Amino acid sequence: MANSNETRLRSLPMERADMAVDAGLRSFMVGVYNKVALGLVLSAVLAYLTSMVPPVRDLMFRLTPDGRFAGYTLIGMVVAFAPLVVLLGSMFAMRQPTARGASALYWTVCALIGASLGVLGLVYTGASLASTFLITAAAFGALSLFGYTTKKDLTGIGSFLLVGLIGLVIASLVQMFWNPPGFSFVISAAGVLIFAGLIAYDTQRLKLTYYELGGDQAALGAATSYGALSLYLNFINLFQFLLSLFGQRR
Repeated sequence: MANSNETRLRSLPMERADMAVDAGLRSFMVGVYNKVALGLVLSAVLAYLTSMVPPVRDLMFRLTPDGRFAGYTLIGMVVAFAPLVVLLGSMFAMRQPTARGASALYWTVCALIGASLGVLGLVYTGASLASTFLITAAAFGALSLFGYTTKKDLTGIGSFLLVGLIGLVIASLVQMFWNPPGFSFVISAAGVLIFAGLIAYDTQRLKLTYYELGGDQAALGAATSYGALSLYLNFINLFQFLLSLFGQRR
């Protein structure tokens, strides 16, 4: 199914997708970006609650006597892995997604990821979190603008990035058991490059999706949530990898 969709998308000429003044496309993309922004706000609020409100924090995380992060509680581990479970489950449970179902999936993932991100507030300083978030937001804006305006077909680059993403996941799993000096830096640097590229690729893919759906409002409603989800995940991953490279720990 995914391959057939990509084939149809590639069949659309890039000139057709270069419609900067298309009101329908602009409205669709604004809807996607608004949803991404609201998802980030929700995640930030929940991350603050799970890191700064003691009763909630203690349900999620274990701390050392001096207040440093020492690990997850059982509830914390469930919440941390829940987004992956939800995303994988949706691939089987939502074969013909509706706008309402896709929206519910988006907000559920944003809430779960936000709650699990409270760990960052325990590991990194507030100033480091704020500065890295601003850098990520600026990079996201620039990369998404490039993906929106470029006439170059990014499909080939996107395929390469998706292969790199699989390699990144495997490397992260290996790191849990084998972490030689410098390995974390390599993974973080690769993660920054991969997710930076995916922001531009997914933005262009959203443009092509808009034209491929041909004005089907029901399908566009679901596409808005799925598009927001892909960009939201790219933003969150880029933020975390930048933080691991340049963040100042407590």
